Amino acid sequence: MNFTPTRDWVVLPLPTKTITDSGIILSEQAADSLKTNILKVVKAGPECKQVKEGDTVYVHPETSGVILTIDGVEYVAVNEFMIMGIL
Repeated sequence: MNFTPTRDWVVLPLPTKTITDSGIILSEQAADSLKTNILKVVKAGPECKQVKEGDTVYVHPETSGVILTIDGVEYVAVNEFMIMGIL
């Protein structure tokens, strides 16, 4: 990925599931109900004090973040303070 977040921004995979493990395509509303708050950190900004790239984190459930499209892949960026803990 040719993107480095600044300050305390953290880049995570977009937590939306649109296809089930069995291959069923879900509506947007159904996909929203399957969002997960446990994600792996893709990139962490230089001022992040507690998380680093590769950490598995629990993100606050009401976090919407900023959607980024980088190299055709969608990610979500959140501030480090929205991460509730590291697993």
